[in-house]
Amino acid sequence: MYSLGERRLIAHLDMDAFYASVELLRYPDLRGLPVVIGGGRRHQPETLPDGSRRYFRLRDYTGRGVLTTSTYEARALGVFSAMGTMKAAQLAPGAILLPVDFDEYRRYSRMFKAAVREIAPHIEDRGIDEIYIDLSDVPGALDDGGRAVGRWLKDAVREATGLSCSIGITPNKLLSKLASELDKPDGLTLLGFEDIPARIWPLAARKVNGIGPKASEKLAALGLRTVGDIAAAQPDFLVRHFGANYGRWLHDTAHGRDQREVVTHSEPVSISRETTFERDLHAVRDRATLSGIFTELCVELAGDLARKGYASKTIGIKLRFDDFKSVTRDLTLPAHTMDARTIRRAAGECLKRVDLSRRLRLLGVRAGALARLTDLVAPIAAPEPPPPRAEEAAPLYELPLFAQH
Repeated sequence: MYSLGERRLIAHLDMDAFYASVELLRYPDLRGLPVVIGGGRRHQPETLPDGSRRYFRLRDYTGRGVLTTSTYEARALGVFSAMGTMKAAQLAPGAILLPVDFDEYRRYSRMFKAAVREIAPHIEDRGIDEIYIDLSDVPGALDDGGRAVGRWLKDAVREATGLSCSIGITPNKLLSKLASELDKPDGLTLLGFEDIPARIWPLAARKVNGIGPKASEKLAALGLRTVGDIAAAQPDFLVRHFGANYGRWLHDTAHGRDQREVVTHSEPVSISRETTFERDLHAVRDRATLSGIFTELCVELAGDLARKGYASKTIGIKLRFDDFKSVTRDLTLPAHTMDARTIRRAAGECLKRVDLSRRLRLLGVRAGALARLTDLVAPIAAPEPPPPRAEEAAPLYELPLFAQH
């Protein structure tokens, strides 16, 4: 753990509109236009005989999808990630809709992270498009507050991927996360503790990672709308209204205090697969469709576990209904598994514990309580099993999932 007096330099690197930027490399003729990502296969651009492309427009969209991201031009029209696609169509009917291509985004993610590791190998992976980097031991980084190495990192990422990123460099992770957002896109922002009053305190409280909608609403009711408002509040006032731990955290955060280290490796808590339907589906009337989707999710989840070298002891499901309410159910198995049939059967048991009278808009399967395959003891050889029941002998895709409802 670092002491407050010890100098360290932490960077937060955030790719700019990552998914959309990757798509603009593929379709450079769309640069400067409002583009949203979140379509399905039917929204693939059509190549015309003269070599030009015909794109799908938001005004022609029908369904219940949710946007994954949007270009800055689309954001200027009020269209943002996690927004319902139909709502986005009302705000920007002329925007272009492209399908999601996660395989391509993951490929570019690996590329930009490899480029960073060549310069500063001490990184914490925070997702497909962002990382923390400890620059404290990079030669010369402390001499100019990280400016030169920051430019070096940005150039390396652009050379490797053709994409821009924004970087915040400060003494800790908290400030760096905030700083990387201040000058987007293609920003490089350096902050010290002396810059907190001018650059951080004017920010809305909700900009701080860890202050969610409910906490932000409660803070506002107390007259604390900005980070500076929280910084000016007495610690005992915050503790009285938010409890000892969260109250003290709010006070420390508002003053830019954060002792967390850059963690170079962590085990995943769970692995999941889910899909949002183009239209709401009913458990009985759309049983065949739902069964196929459910089984496919289980097969994909089993593949993810095998590819990443994990097995799971807790299988769960996630359902979101047409009223946007979500439910989850879990089942703990007697032993870890990465077998698609076992996952599918456990997920089906979870499904029996849910009222499926409402139509569904999202379905997901999750594997929790993970263990590395290399850490599991090989099972003792079991006696010859009896012949399988008809259900167990059936091909995986023929097992009825929603039949009981």
